Amino acid sequence: MPEVEIALMAGMRMSEQLTLEWEEIDLDEGTIHLSKTKNGSGRFVRLNSRALAVLTMMHKRGLGHGRVFPAKRPDWFREAVRTAGIKDFTWHCLRHTFASLLIMAGVDLRTVQELMGHKSITMTARNAHLSPKHRAAALEKLCSSSATRTATEYSEQAETVAVAVQ
Repeated sequence: MPEVEIALMAGMRMSEQLTLEWEEIDLDEGTIHLSKTKNGSGRFVRLNSRALAVLTMMHKRGLGHGRVFPAKRPDWFREAVRTAGIKDFTWHCLRHTFASLLIMAGVDLRTVQELMGHKSITMTARNAHLSPKHRAAALEKLCSSSATRTATEYSEQAETVAVAVQ
């Protein structure tokens, strides 16, 4: 579904995405201009190549006027989540997924804040959740030869300092 693809690739709030008008999208520049957002100010949403491809395809199919996504509320989404047997998953979880995917891809928190349109980096940190596999992979980085070598050097330095203090 194009709505889900755009939610995951652009990270807009449901209220921003589902009221989005074609006139707010600049396919040539790869941007969306949201004149009013939840935090009261406007912002530009940069589109990645995947989101741009989805919107371009929709535009070419003759959907390039009026509201981009006709449904104000994606009732089909709730039904799909229920059918899949997923508990406690709402449309807003797609926005959290957007933030989490960016963080796990190595994008810094400040950039994610800007991409999400948050005024506070604290809000961004609350939205980004790391997968268990990502956390495990992070811990394994300590086992790499360079990390082990650095840890050994620090350990030797700590022992030298401890002996000097005695």
